[in-house]
Amino acid sequence: MESAIMRVLFAAVPAVGHLFPLVPLAWACRAAGHEVLVASLDGAEIITGAGLPLVNVHPGLAMYDEVLGRAGGARPDLLARTRASAGADRDAFARLFAMFNARVADDFSALAEEWRPDLVVHEYLCPAAAVAAGRTGTPAVQLGIGFSPFPALRAAMAEELSGLLPDGPFAALHTVPPSMAGPGAAGEAVRPVPYDGGRALPGWLRRRPAHPRVAVTLGTVSPVMSGLDRVRRVVAAVAGLDVEVVLATGDTDLGPLGTLPPNVVAPGWVPWSALLSTSDAAIHHGGSGTTLAALAAGVPQLLLPDGSDRHLNADAVVARGAGCRAAADEITPGLITALLADEDVHVAAGEVAREIAAMPSPAGFAAGLDRRT
Repeated sequence: MESAIMRVLFAAVPAVGHLFPLVPLAWACRAAGHEVLVASLDGAEIITGAGLPLVNVHPGLAMYDEVLGRAGGARPDLLARTRASAGADRDAFARLFAMFNARVADDFSALAEEWRPDLVVHEYLCPAAAVAAGRTGTPAVQLGIGFSPFPALRAAMAEELSGLLPDGPFAALHTVPPSMAGPGAAGEAVRPVPYDGGRALPGWLRRRPAHPRVAVTLGTVSPVMSGLDRVRRVVAAVAGLDVEVVLATGDTDLGPLGTLPPNVVAPGWVPWSALLSTSDAAIHHGGSGTTLAALAAGVPQLLLPDGSDRHLNADAVVARGAGCRAAADEITPGLITALLADEDVHVAAGEVAREIAAMPSPAGFAAGLDRRT
């Protein structure tokens, strides 16, 4: 007997690191014959390349203006903690976002009332969707992203939401490899399948070069917040090495770096996970999606965290032995050479890649919707 067709509402804040992890799950549900809808806010257009139906629940509402402006103005203590730590104080950051979610809870609830999903899947910074699920009596599943302690963050957000968020245990998914399990591994495991925005890797990057290739990115937020100092230091460190360096920096203006060395190229937007498949190492900011993609590819990593959850992700990689971390002034030719040559790091990275490949796939999640509703 065939399973009934279900409606699954996916919800996230409009940020690459939060929207993109939902895409493979939504694709899997649609491939299984279910109806899917993605709900978010201004800025969610970054997901249009995924070909998924998208609803903006409150057009004209700017998330960061609300979080840092309205919410931060109401709670200057939380704003000060968030700014002082560049978002690494996750408790303060989560509480500010909870106040933003209280602002949009009615919007998500209105959509749930209209569309009547059978299941709501939301990432951890979007508990407004869980509020909507509770109001409509709809089962909900929270997706954890990266290595942040999501149960603790949800509890902090629940305090700020003043009874709006349903109490008690909650269903959850996580994308943490088994040997790296910690506070972020709440609920069921699901394989972190990378989504790169629907772009193709240029032909010349699909072939491995004669020399080791190092993939470098700082994500979409970090260059805006922290500038190009770390990229500048990476470029200076690799200038005399026998490596090819690919700066996957998107639309970031690299003009301030001047003329790049002959062994450094900057092709603009390229799919990170595809680039990793032909690379020998990765240097990046420690974003959760970026980190997990490098782990899935089995390449050694040098992480340069600068705030948000990036220090937690870096700590997890270093503890597993799959890479190293550094501050900007610690980036040297020797550090990069050592990363490429460290056999123990290569072994650990390969072990984690095999663990990820063996994790339950998004297709498995889609096949089990019946037991969640």
